[in-house]
This record gives sequence, structure tokens and C-alpha cells, in this order.
Amino acid sequence: MGGTIARLADQGHSILILDMTDGSPTPIGDRDTRLGEARAALAALQPDAPKPQITRTLLDLPNRRVQHSIENRHLVAGQIRAHQATIVFCPHPLDAHPDHIATTRIVEDARFDAKLTCQPMPGDLGKPPLYPKWLIYYYCTHLRRVPDPTFIMDISGYEAKRRAAIGAYRTQFEMNPAAKGLLERLDAGVTFMGSRIGTAAAEPFFTLEPLGLRGLGDLAL
Repeated sequence: MGGTIARLADQGHSILILDMTDGSPTPIGDRDTRLGEARAALAALQPDAPKPQITRTLLDLPNRRVQHSIENRHLVAGQIRAHQATIVFCPHPLDAHPDHIATTRIVEDARFDAKLTCQPMPGDLGKPPLYPKWLIYYYCTHLRRVPDPTFIMDISGYEAKRRAAIGAYRTQFEMNPAAKGLLERLDAGVTFMGSRIGTAAAEPFFTLEPLGLRGLGDLAL
């Protein structure tokens, strides 16, 4: 959802990217390499000043061993409070990657935990409890399935930022023989999604809760 992040940031939204792990070990690259790639990806998505800059926080859970636990739920709930997040995105629950599945469960429960009164959360900076109004799923699945979005975000004009952010993870794409051609397939995916709503590029999302309209002008025609 890099194109969506870039577009929302450019519109003035305050955005926090929460990394559950550092992404290592990995077949190519180490912790320092992966952290450097994350910084480069963040820089690629940043809006022009003086708009609010996107921030990024690392929880540093063990990669490949992320667990859906009360402790991890509360870590995420603390970040939701600290950022006072009203909209939260997390991976679509249908996936083959155990870390992705665990992360989704953690975030779903953390959304609820963030509203609990009389219960401080780690890292909440003393901010008050809140219940994010929206929980939205993005697609990063390891299953060979076709996205079935409930809405699609137009990212026309932000394709280059999206591509630069993904390409920043050189150990996962450019340097990884197993990922040959993947960047091109990802580009094709956003082009296809854009064609569904009559735009040059778009990213798909899913929500279990209905989105509201104030008129037909809110529809992309």
C-alpha cells in the first residue's frame, strides 16, 4: 500500500508505519541491511515539506516467530494510543505467512485493547484510550489468490514513489533471484486495479465494516 501511504501523506494525514520485526534473518542481507532498506523506503514515500512527515517505529519482535500474545497486543495498542490512530491498516487475514497471520490477529485485538480504560499500555506516552474507527486490510498475501477488495484507492501520480519504496528492499528484490520479475508483476497489479475504477493505478483494500457515502460524488466514476 505504498502508493496509498504516499498519497495520504501528501494530503496532510499523520501516518505511522509500525514494523513488527526487522525482517532478518533473510536469505540475502542482515539486520543492518534490512534496517537501512526500511529507512530508504520511508524516504521514498515522504511528502514534500512542510507537510507532516511519515514516521516509522520498530517493535522488534522476532522475525519468523511473531506470536499472537497479550504482550504483543498491548505493544501495538500502546502505539495506537501514542499516535492517536483513528484508522489502522494491517495484512489481509487470508495468508500463508505465519508472521502475517499473527500480526493481523495482534492488530485486530490491539484495536480493542487500545480503548480499555484504567489500563496503561507500553509506549502509550500517557495518551488517552481510544478505539480506532476503521480497521482496513491490505493485500500482501503469500497465497496465490486474487484480491477481492471492498474498495480500491486511486494512486495515480504516486506510482513512482510506490515503486521506489518497494525497490529500496534490494535484498528482497533486485539481489534475490527468487524474486525475478516480481516488481513488474506488482506494477501490473496496480495497473489492473486502476483499470477497475478508470484510473492509471490503484491499490486494493478490504474491510469488514461498511464504508459510508455522503453522496454519489464520493464514488470514483
